[in-house]
Amino acid sequence: MSDYPFKEVAVFLYNEIRRHGELKRSEAIEKVESAFDNSFIDLSDKGNKVLNKQVLKHFRELKRDAIKWNVGKQRWLFDESKLNSSNGDRNDKMPKIPTSVQPQEVPEQASIDHPSLYLNRELGWLDFNWRVLYQAMDSRNPLLERVRFLAITASNLDEFIQKRVGGLKRQEAAGLIDLSPDGRTPDSQIDIVQREATKMQQQISDVWNNQLCPALEEEASIKVCSYQELNKQQQNKLDEYFLDHIYPMLTPLAVDPGHPFPFISNLSLSLAIKLKRPNRDAFNFARVKVPSNQPRWLKLESESHAYSFIPVEEVIRQNIDRLFPGMDIDSVCVFRVTRNADLRRNEEEAEDLLSMMSEELRERRFAEVVRLEIEQDVDPEVLKLLKNELKLDESNNDIIFQDGLLDLTGCFKLADINIPNLHYKKWKPIIPEPLYHEGETEEEQTIFDIIRKKDLLVHHPYESFSGSVRRLIEEAADDPDVLAIKQTLYRTSDNSPIVKALVRAAEKGKQVAVLVEVKARFDEASNIEWGKMLENAGVHVAYGLVGLKTHAKVALIVRREGDRHVTYCHIGTGNYHIHTAEVYTDLGVLTNDPDIGYDATNLFHYLTGYAPDQQYRKLLVAPNDLRNAFNDLIDNEIAIAQSGGQGHIIAKMNALDDVDIIKRLYQASRSGVKIDLIVRGHSRLRPQLPGYSDNIRLISIIGRFLEHDRIYFFGNEGDPKIYIGSGDWRSRNLNERVEAMMPITLPKLKKRITSILKKALRDNRLAWEMQPDGSYHLREPKKGEKERNFHQMMMDDARKRAFG
Repeated sequence: MSDYPFKEVAVFLYNEIRRHGELKRSEAIEKVESAFDNSFIDLSDKGNKVLNKQVLKHFRELKRDAIKWNVGKQRWLFDESKLNSSNGDRNDKMPKIPTSVQPQEVPEQASIDHPSLYLNRELGWLDFNWRVLYQAMDSRNPLLERVRFLAITASNLDEFIQKRVGGLKRQEAAGLIDLSPDGRTPDSQIDIVQREATKMQQQISDVWNNQLCPALEEEASIKVCSYQELNKQQQNKLDEYFLDHIYPMLTPLAVDPGHPFPFISNLSLSLAIKLKRPNRDAFNFARVKVPSNQPRWLKLESESHAYSFIPVEEVIRQNIDRLFPGMDIDSVCVFRVTRNADLRRNEEEAEDLLSMMSEELRERRFAEVVRLEIEQDVDPEVLKLLKNELKLDESNNDIIFQDGLLDLTGCFKLADINIPNLHYKKWKPIIPEPLYHEGETEEEQTIFDIIRKKDLLVHHPYESFSGSVRRLIEEAADDPDVLAIKQTLYRTSDNSPIVKALVRAAEKGKQVAVLVEVKARFDEASNIEWGKMLENAGVHVAYGLVGLKTHAKVALIVRREGDRHVTYCHIGTGNYHIHTAEVYTDLGVLTNDPDIGYDATNLFHYLTGYAPDQQYRKLLVAPNDLRNAFNDLIDNEIAIAQSGGQGHIIAKMNALDDVDIIKRLYQASRSGVKIDLIVRGHSRLRPQLPGYSDNIRLISIIGRFLEHDRIYFFGNEGDPKIYIGSGDWRSRNLNERVEAMMPITLPKLKKRITSILKKALRDNRLAWEMQPDGSYHLREPKKGEKERNFHQMMMDDARKRAFG
């Protein structure tokens, strides 16, 4: 048997002792049995449970001087002072992050649309990503979750460069001089955005090189090795692996008069090789792509660490001479390019959206390069060639020189290593109480019986998506009384059970109609495939509307009950994606309200047919009437405040950038309306500006779950009006997307959503408070104050609702 499992248990034991400060042997046995299984527990001659000898052997190698066995107390004790002092300094000091936004000074008597009252959207997005990177730097978070946050930050930045920097460059190339709301031209934004993005990229590398890598080795016995650190036996095994698994897949591409510069695919790792023929001065250039179907991290056998890895590109680099026999290798460096993903076509001129998006995906592969990442010790002649061929300008921050590994999105795989105490404690979503107790009566109820009794509010991931929304669609597919299912699909998961249920329903002869949004950014190819598969099964598939993205999260079920046709709906804030439902916080309502059913029916008629002036009884739908409805709701709070009442607005969303909404919020603040904003991402609005936003407070919550739900609360003189749905207060959501917002009218549900908002506003562990200058300060418990972690509070609430 491999000794790796024993090492994993030893690492677990080591970290449990560190975490608790001390640990009895009996407690250690219980924890190992709970986290792993009893195969690591032996019986002594007297029949007592003891830790396996192999586990103890590896544990002794790990524990060093910091862990001692105390004979008198019969337990292991941990001494923090015996650890490396630099590690203690790293963990004890709270990290600092910079601010990217650069606000202007507000002139006296500035009008409400003056550029100084608005922050730059792109720089605000970078500040959001700084808050994500902070999670990787914060030693209060479990170590492997910090590694995951680093990978998320790197992935976010990749998307930002492709989409936002690519979009600005497209505007600059088109000669556009339109000013952003904060008064900047596209070219001036490019300069500052790329400079700030470069700072972030360098900081990501620094956190990996100087914080997480050393911590992984010390605290988790996970070593990321360089080739030079390996012993001869390890190197020989890697060389054999290279010849057997990697070498046959490599395609070296030379650049010379007979071989043009090769196409470099987006976000792929490549090696640039400078070669010379013996006894010649002229150099040659070749490119080798790192195969994307190889694991990024190759696992090594190691006596010193539980886990040892080496990046695959290092193995290729060390064996590169095998590809060029008869040539002298002068230099080898790793590089990576990022291409513009912001390609916009004229939808009005397209024959159909599906073919248009398929063509755009093909063109995106060959779009212009907007960033080159390359190792900092690159040969100057190689750098010059790459700059010329890729048409990049070093002075414009198009080129990022990296110290250490490129493409740290690969850290997702390291973050998945199963060492339980270095992850967040596993959370199993609770099945909502009415659904959990279903079946306890003599006559088993369907989900439709339960919804018919009362509307159900589900809060993911605290409550189970599979046990509620997925169950609704699957039961509808199999229920002989269900006649039709209609649903929007903006994003969904691989091997989606939702899609399988829709296919099954169509095969059973039900009327199934699905709106598949082929313009969902970076999911276009996947959605096109889903659409084709659904069509092949007999589902009626529409591919979005010209000029609009369908972002609404709506499912409609028509069921025959006696001599009536009854509608059941799900209206939500998140996608029908079983995996993101485990980490994204989203709300949804399951209802058979006939007015909501009528509105959902009309919405699908609008999406699949011709009905631009469709009318709705309760739903607020963009772009038809959502903006006007929000304006009226804000104006009502202004009128209440101006008449001496207490106007109050609470809004929770992903981002806030719509200038007209912000103007209204400034007006409401001036009128005395109290405004609490919970905005995860960027905000153009500047809170607490004297004379403009004195009554506005804004926080951003960043933690183990990604805040994704949209909730809008309007005080309405003690009878709150509350809406949930798919749309943020962003121009694109209000003007360019089909969104659906549902009113919450049942007192019990209104009370619960109000409680969610109040708990979010009270958070003092995950919440960042935005300052007037656009910077964010992380809240901390005051002296003697209890820590209030919003995500933990919601998990506790879910347990209480289910189990009392």
